[in-house]
Amino acid sequence: MDQTVAIHPHKLFSTSVILRKFMESAAAKIFSTASSRLLALAQQLRLYKAEESTWKLISRVGFQESTSPAKKAAVLICLFEGDDGDLRVILTKRSSGLSTHSGEVSLPGGKAEEGDKDDDGVTATREAEEEIGLHPSLVDVVAFLEPFLSQHFLRVTPVVGILWDRKAFNPTPNPAEVEAVFDAPLEMFLKDENRRSEEIEWNGKRHLLHFFDYSTGDKDYVIWGLTARILIRVASLVYQRPPAFVERIPDFKYPRMHTACVIKLENYQVKSKSFDLKAKLVLGECGIIQLCSRELCLI
Repeated sequence: MDQTVAIHPHKLFSTSVILRKFMESAAAKIFSTASSRLLALAQQLRLYKAEESTWKLISRVGFQESTSPAKKAAVLICLFEGDDGDLRVILTKRSSGLSTHSGEVSLPGGKAEEGDKDDDGVTATREAEEEIGLHPSLVDVVAFLEPFLSQHFLRVTPVVGILWDRKAFNPTPNPAEVEAVFDAPLEMFLKDENRRSEEIEWNGKRHLLHFFDYSTGDKDYVIWGLTARILIRVASLVYQRPPAFVERIPDFKYPRMHTACVIKLENYQVKSKSFDLKAKLVLGECGIIQLCSRELCLI
């Protein structure tokens, strides 16, 4: 005997209504925990458009804009409201067993993979889940900033996300990659307190390396290098003001397109077997950059 049960269309409709109501109530619960300030910030950041980058400039002179996944990375600047209403950012201390940057403070993130499909948001949230157990569904990605160049010539894209419900996130650091997870006030990266700097020269350019000392509980951390540079930039964007100190960052961070630029190629070279294409682009006032295997590097 056929035991198939027929479901009345009205019951299907009722089920869909119940599901929709449930989703709406869940969303309402999440957003009810956020202040009007955090909601306004999210809207402000969604309207942000990254400045025209060198990658666009390179594509305009005939080279590919995209880079291979192995040369691209993204980091997550995950913001949330603290108990006192201050805006805070999630940071990690890298495992002492890592081959590079061991024991240093960093933002959650890492290199792009083929499955990311050239989506920096996917890269940043995937890496954050792998490193500290932050599920992508908890993060509302609201902005992408201009790419930064790391000392290893990685193109690093800062991805800004909002964690609406801090209590929903229970940090579970991956011991192979992360030693500790903590958070710090974002505004501290605009203040001259607990900050020191060191003048260094890199690729013929002199600039300041900033160090921020931060203590929480019985732990002391030093936030510096690329992580500090990115957080200074994010804090400046969020609070709409420059830092209270001289930043003096490398002038290749925000390359701009000038109409007066004269573009020509010189010192063109192709290495046999390795196919390592090298060419210097003289861009007039824009400065000099170097192309290595279709990847942007610095001279």
